[in-house]
Amino acid sequence: MTVADIAKLSLREKLQIMEAIWEDLRGRVNAMDVPEEHRRILDERRARIASGEAKLLDWDQVKHSLGRA
Repeated sequence: MTVADIAKLSLREKLQIMEAIWEDLRGRVNAMDVPEEHRRILDERRARIASGEAKLLDWDQVKHSLGRA
């Protein structure tokens, strides 16, 4: 399927394809091994959030903070 083929699809068809792709990727990612260094970094970040030392921002907060110092 080319970009031109995709451009011809309806919005509904595009969304259905995207959902199928995400579903396929979710299954593949869950089966992948995570390198120990990556796991350590994620565990450290989760611990900082749990202790209150760090907080999660939603995407809207991040977008609004970009470019602001």
